[in-house]
Amino acid sequence: MKHLFLTLIMMTAFFSTSAPAEARNIHVDNTPVQALDLSRYLGRWYEIARYDHRFERGLDNTVAVYTLKSDGTVRVENAGWKGGKYKVSTGKAKQPRPLQEPALLRVSFFGPFYSDYRVLMLDEFYRFALVGSGNSKYLWILSRTPQIPYQTRLAIVHEAQRRGYDTNQLIWVDQSDNLKVASIF
Repeated sequence: MKHLFLTLIMMTAFFSTSAPAEARNIHVDNTPVQALDLSRYLGRWYEIARYDHRFERGLDNTVAVYTLKSDGTVRVENAGWKGGKYKVSTGKAKQPRPLQEPALLRVSFFGPFYSDYRVLMLDEFYRFALVGSGNSKYLWILSRTPQIPYQTRLAIVHEAQRRGYDTNQLIWVDQSDNLKVASIF
């Protein structure tokens, strides 16, 4: 029994020190903003940058569309292109405590399993957002347009760094096809 206990301790120590940095859950300030008008937040958002994760790996020209449903939940549609194919994932979101924490949503793409969606930064006109989760593994920069001004990008990255996120892990999403479409209108 003693050997089993020592083996478990050694395995735990090995895996916790040998895990890649991006797999570790480092401490970040993921406190949501104080105010969020959900009706203003709804609509189309372009993904400007994100941390790499398996469910969006390889996607470009990615967008998220949020639509209010009759039951008060939000339909979440994430879409993008991968290898010439259009990929769409549809889920739902809800505000568990809209009066206390309006910028904390719970999102589900897989049945009864929900994850935190935290709006960490939002400009007053609802044009740009920094979004995280309940841990340090997910981070997104969103915009109402496929491209953001350089100074805005710097300000959002600075806010993510201030909160403890490793912005060197951000993948800057190719939005060139969405830029072409946006320029037509």
